[in-house]
Amino acid sequence: MWPKIRMALFRRLCLMESWVIFFILGLIMMDFPFITIFDKPVTIFDIPLLYLYLQAGWLISIFVIYLFVKANIFVKTNNLNKDTGQNEGEQR
Repeated sequence: MWPKIRMALFRRLCLMESWVIFFILGLIMMDFPFITIFDKPVTIFDIPLLYLYLQAGWLISIFVIYLFVKANIFVKTNNLNKDTGQNEGEQR
């Protein structure tokens, strides 16, 4: 079950639409309304909430880029077709 889920996830991450969606979400995350939501005089572990928000967004974006790279490597090493998920030589 897990290999099928991983293959489906990696196949989905290789699509150009996924890259565009995550880029737009990153831009929205740094836009005016979200910055003002977290710009409060609240601290967690003596760290201002805005700094925690920016650091968490930065770490999440690095993790998403890592997943994109792993997906591309997985597809290339297994000779999978990005559209169908089958090996290049197989036919349905």
